[in-house]
Amino acid sequence: MSKLVALNPLHHRHLKVDTKKVEEYGADLHMIPVGVNEFAKIVAQFPILFTKNAQTGQFNCIALTGFEEGENLFWQNAQFDSVYIPLSVMRQPFFVGQDEQSGQDYVMCINELSSVLSKTEGEALFDENGQATPFLAQAQECLAQLVSGEQQTFDYIQMLNDLKLLVPLSLEFTFIDEQSRKIQGLYSIDEDKLKQLDGKTLEKLNSSGSLQLMYTQIASLAQIYVLLNKKNQKLGEVDPWFSAAAE
Repeated sequence: MSKLVALNPLHHRHLKVDTKKVEEYGADLHMIPVGVNEFAKIVAQFPILFTKNAQTGQFNCIALTGFEEGENLFWQNAQFDSVYIPLSVMRQPFFVGQDEQSGQDYVMCINELSSVLSKTEGEALFDENGQATPFLAQAQECLAQLVSGEQQTFDYIQMLNDLKLLVPLSLEFTFIDEQSRKIQGLYSIDEDKLKQLDGKTLEKLNSSGSLQLMYTQIASLAQIYVLLNKKNQKLGEVDPWFSAAAE
């Protein structure tokens, strides 16, 4: 449950955020929304893919963290076992909303029912003078990155759609316990069609930075094998070939 209200230094002056609990929001997510402004960090550990909303037809970027609903293979020993954690997780319990009374386009909101909030443990939001603490300033920067990334991602996906570069990607695996899993509903970039684009279009994509984003996404698909190895480790056995290659 959630109860989003505009952050107020008077009403929320004594609230703290237990940062140890923030990562728990991603504990059971096998797909985590990400923005193109995160690609350079995401690619180091997560496969970057696209999903399509069945009702609206709108595509979204996600980091794949598991092979089935409720499975995050990066959640180990009650923490996120990764160097980088997506902004959509780390922004908790803060959100961006609109303040109808003030007329502001964006206002920082807080989920008052969030389990990370406390009056005794964690990082304070405001100091004794009611001013934002460095922790809250950092949270504001995180939200600013999310807002900026949402528009960039929307424009990027629209461009991929216009060029008809998104294609369905069906993943099928057999794990060490001989169970098979087929994942559908994911999309990736059509490398063959990308290579066939004319020089003028490629030059335009390169100058805008979109071409680099495309190849970053394509390169991230190699992380699927890392994810597969994590699954096999969870099932109790490490692939000998992968272990030897990683040493």
